[in-house]
Amino acid sequence: MNNNNKPKYKQIIDAAVTVIAENGYHASQVSKIAKQASVADGTIYLYFKNKEDILVSLFQEKMGQFIVKIEKEISELSNAEDKLRRLITMHFNQLVDDHDLAVVTQLELRQSNKDLRYKINEVLKGYLQIIDQIVEIGMEQGIFREELNKKLVRQMIFGTIDETVTNWVMKDQKYDLLAQVDGIHRLIVHGLAK
Repeated sequence: MNNNNKPKYKQIIDAAVTVIAENGYHASQVSKIAKQASVADGTIYLYFKNKEDILVSLFQEKMGQFIVKIEKEISELSNAEDKLRRLITMHFNQLVDDHDLAVVTQLELRQSNKDLRYKINEVLKGYLQIIDQIVEIGMEQGIFREELNKKLVRQMIFGTIDETVTNWVMKDQKYDLLAQVDGIHRLIVHGLAK
């Protein structure tokens, strides 16, 4: 059964983001999520196996939507540098626009549970493939060095973006995250340039 098109599924996902951001993953009971979503506790189990399934599903849902948006936006650009700038800007915008989602993705998804980490990493693969494509295009265009280790470059780009957002969340969003785009973009491009 594809739950993604069901209104209650989306209600529960959005409620879970709010509840987990406010209470932390471990203190977020399914009953709190149900109450926030205005559904009966049992309704949650029509869509999700347990709380971990809710966390993974919310990441799949939000990241899936985000990947589709990024692919569309960067397909309209030809230059790898422009594609990279758009990716960084969109990543930051997504989390600036949704404080609760920023808290959940940057703090609560970092669980020590090995199975959960594996599932989260599976979801991230689509996003990392977009980074790989940008790097490959930059190499083909002669903007980035040809001998780059693509896997290492991908980790560097994602790690830089991710750590910048985590720091911003940890500092209670006391500064303008979007003001960091130019500096990060310049740093990455100069590091990869011929």
